Amino acid sequence: MQDTAGTWLMTALTRSPLLIALMQTAASLPVLMLGFAAGATADMFDRRRLLIFWQTWMLVAVLILSALTLLGIVSPWSLLTLTFLLNIGAAMTNPAWQAIVPELVPRQELPDAIAMNSAGYNLARAVGPALGGLMVAAFTSTTAGAGWVFFVNAISFVAVIWVLYAWHRTPLFKSALPGERMLGSMRTGLRYVRYAPALQAVLIRAFVFTFFVSAVWALLAVVAQQHLHQGAVGYGILNGCLGVGAVVGAICLPTVRNKLSADQIVAICTVVAAINLFILAFARNTPLIIFGLLAGGFAWTSTTSTFNVAVQLSIPAWVQARALGIYQTIFQGGMALGSVAWGFTAEHISTPRALMFSAIGLLITIPLTRGLHLLRGKPADLRPFTLSRPTPQLVIEPSYDDGPVFVTVEYQVHKENRDPFVESIHKLRDVRMRNGAIRWGVYQDGSNPERFVETFVVDSWLEFLRSRERMTANDRAIRDGVLQYYEGDAPPPISYMLYAREKA
Repeated sequence: MQDTAGTWLMTALTRSPLLIALMQTAASLPVLMLGFAAGATADMFDRRRLLIFWQTWMLVAVLILSALTLLGIVSPWSLLTLTFLLNIGAAMTNPAWQAIVPELVPRQELPDAIAMNSAGYNLARAVGPALGGLMVAAFTSTTAGAGWVFFVNAISFVAVIWVLYAWHRTPLFKSALPGERMLGSMRTGLRYVRYAPALQAVLIRAFVFTFFVSAVWALLAVVAQQHLHQGAVGYGILNGCLGVGAVVGAICLPTVRNKLSADQIVAICTVVAAINLFILAFARNTPLIIFGLLAGGFAWTSTTSTFNVAVQLSIPAWVQARALGIYQTIFQGGMALGSVAWGFTAEHISTPRALMFSAIGLLITIPLTRGLHLLRGKPADLRPFTLSRPTPQLVIEPSYDDGPVFVTVEYQVHKENRDPFVESIHKLRDVRMRNGAIRWGVYQDGSNPERFVETFVVDSWLEFLRSRERMTANDRAIRDGVLQYYEGDAPPPISYMLYAREKA
């Protein structure tokens, strides 16, 4: 309701396609700017308290917008500013909302839970726009109708805050070590993404898809008003058609997932989304446009839910919110940049051509992203793995800040196993780097070819202890794959060397 009333109010305040498209940018840009930091804070602090704080922020922002609108003193730029502030709250809560889903359901039920979550969200997208359009149209002026829609939205935050206050949270991962600082937490999240190819594939495909599909949301109000000559109710119904299609997509997705791979789902839905864009560009028949929007909504939720499942199943609990924050930053970055690009194209060329170019671009992405696979093979077991070995006891008692720490692990490997051992230990590299190492290497002794030394460097002793906490069952399986080639009854010798600093 908020999005519909806000966008339609902007069409009443200005006829500029760029300013109207900037409403989508004002909704997406905060996630682009803050999504990663939001993920870091959701991993650092109690998610329940964070959600309560930011829901209160959003309540205040939308109350101010409601007051300005009802008083008749709202302008295009004040509407954009308060929409931006409102969506700062949304940006700061999104990673936490997504990260609590695995706290509520078993991991094996996560794909269906995400689909149900998407169905609930898209049901709101189906009903909300129509209700928002009806409410705006029920008043004598668009300004009065939009102001009351904003007020209803403000009241809705009270219910959300109450539910969060009553929730008794049980976190999946809780570190026994001191909490991370903001910059360190963000750096750790980026390092994890750098050494997680499966996650990188999702991020790239999400950005490309949203960049082109964003033309639908950026220009639908322009199509409704200037091409179909519809009012607020007509725009709300058109917007609601996207939501209805999305709900159907979310309901059907578990069945579709049993028959098609994730890559096939995304490829088919990309074609459907492009067809919807072509229809919006050239059709002037309202029933045909409604059909296209229904299909486009189906494709949208099927694709984005697949992306979301792929992210959730490729990240462990300790970095979950940070990875989701990066994902949502990339996702909304595509929406924000796409909205500006297609709004600019519509204003300086034409709306039909902007929609046509976005459709063509979307089709071109299918062959270009073919090598970036989603959910291929059996999902990794990312449950926390508790190391059976105790914390290393050193003669020098290190403090948390001591470091860098240089770790060496010695392996004795029979010469016949040299090649499979080297292949296995290079898989361990990504595990070390994801979990905290800043450098890694493996070396073969020139004097004793059966002796290998693995080395890695960690920023500090505290970061080394954190890397032990971050190990998952899948990480352990990769390490066991290395140890199967080790010759010896005792575990491989490990040394821990602390950087020797000069005394002040």
